[in-house]
Amino acid sequence: MSTPSASGPARWARLGQTTQATTRVLDLLSVRYRHPVRGTEKSFVVVHPSDWCNVLALTPDGRLVLVRQFRFGIDEFSLEIPGGVMEAGEDPVEAGLRELREETGYTGQRARLLGSVHPNPAIQSNRCHFVLVEEAVQSAPLEWDPDEEIAVTTVPVDEVLAHARAGGITHALVLNALFLFEPHWRARSGLSGPVV
Repeated sequence: MSTPSASGPARWARLGQTTQATTRVLDLLSVRYRHPVRGTEKSFVVVHPSDWCNVLALTPDGRLVLVRQFRFGIDEFSLEIPGGVMEAGEDPVEAGLRELREETGYTGQRARLLGSVHPNPAIQSNRCHFVLVEEAVQSAPLEWDPDEEIAVTTVPVDEVLAHARAGGITHALVLNALFLFEPHWRARSGLSGPVV
């Protein structure tokens, strides 16, 4: 068992990696590390997907664009915001606008990056970027991927936030996005004070 250091945890030295598997959506890596104090070496599994973007699309009447689709990981339907995989080198805001248009047919204005997170830094190397698009209106044809079937709806922001707090939205990255979006919404609506 390791003993804690007074100066905090040590930064392991990365020695190299090998690719264990390559799929359409991610690479599975074995990454070798050495502990700088103990000198022990160990390989760790790292999932290496592309970066992702998720979009908070706000309509002129204060509704968020939501999508409901079947998710194979949970073998169940999931209520989410639009989003998807970014192309290599693609700007997060441009990727967000593209994903929004392709999945929902919505386009908008004043698109900007709200923030970015590491989805699961214990085993994943990628980032998920959250893009806010305002004045979103349905104005483009849908361009779904071959396996996509998406129900598109709009819901008043306060209802979405209440639904998320009640456990009706379980996608962790959607909850991250709503966490970053809520202060913007409260300021826009003239609300102050702590979020309940």
